[in-house]
Amino acid sequence: MYAVIKTGGKQYRVAKDDVLTIERLPGDAGGKIEFKEVLLVGNGDNFKFGAPLVDGAVVTAELVKQTRGPHIIAFKKRRRKNSRRKRGHRQDLTQIRITGITG
Repeated sequence: MYAVIKTGGKQYRVAKDDVLTIERLPGDAGGKIEFKEVLLVGNGDNFKFGAPLVDGAVVTAELVKQTRGPHIIAFKKRRRKNSRRKRGHRQDLTQIRITGITG
């Protein structure tokens, strides 16, 4: 059984015991999370599509850890103008493990 959930403006295809890295969600390691924005639930050849969400479908997950992504450097330079800008960014991330799909 699998599902397609929406979180952080992105969509993820998940199954039981999958480990995902998604955008930061509040909570501590070991906490439980429920995703109620389920777009599709599938089991083999049987599908339930939502319009836009599947009624009564819930995906539960366990929060594994809070982490951060790699350091990304955005460097802009305009030639012959002595103009440059260097800016770094690290995205806050959450690692979760899917524990169940109902729906």
